Amino acid sequence: MNNKTGFNALSRTSAHRRAMSRNMVTSLFRFERITTTQAKAKEVRKAAEKLITRSKVDSVHNRRIAAKFIQDEKILNKLFKELGPRMKDRNGGYTRIMKIGFRQGDAADMVILELVDYKLPTEESKAEPKAEKAKAEPKAKKAPAKKAAPKAKKTAAKAEEAANKE
Repeated sequence: MNNKTGFNALSRTSAHRRAMSRNMVTSLFRFERITTTQAKAKEVRKAAEKLITRSKVDSVHNRRIAAKFIQDEKILNKLFKELGPRMKDRNGGYTRIMKIGFRQGDAADMVILELVDYKLPTEESKAEPKAEKAKAEPKAKKAPAKKAAPKAKKTAAKAEEAANKE
């Protein structure tokens, strides 16, 4: 008897399913929260949790295994530098699925798949990055490029020619 083994093929070819899974896991790690259908979320959760478990130990071997699945170098670094250490003391259960209702067009179950330690951005946290940018020292103005001077001469020469013709 073959009960509860295998996976949900999601009515897609294997290449489409694999690409979709990689893209959704990458998006989950980038934004830490995605909205999708319940069937997709349950499949993506499996891959995401395995990658987070790998990211707890930052080794070359674990990075190479994760790099097979995550193509974006920035997200791979985020996984090993931020997400893995954040989940260090947790033994599994890194994601949660919250139902949000039904999709308008086909009534598919829609859910939010997020990391369990995800915090909603508040007004205070949105204002902080702007304040930090304001505090940063203004950059020194660069001297105009050398190309700007010949253009100015050309436009001045054209203006003189136009005045001479009149």
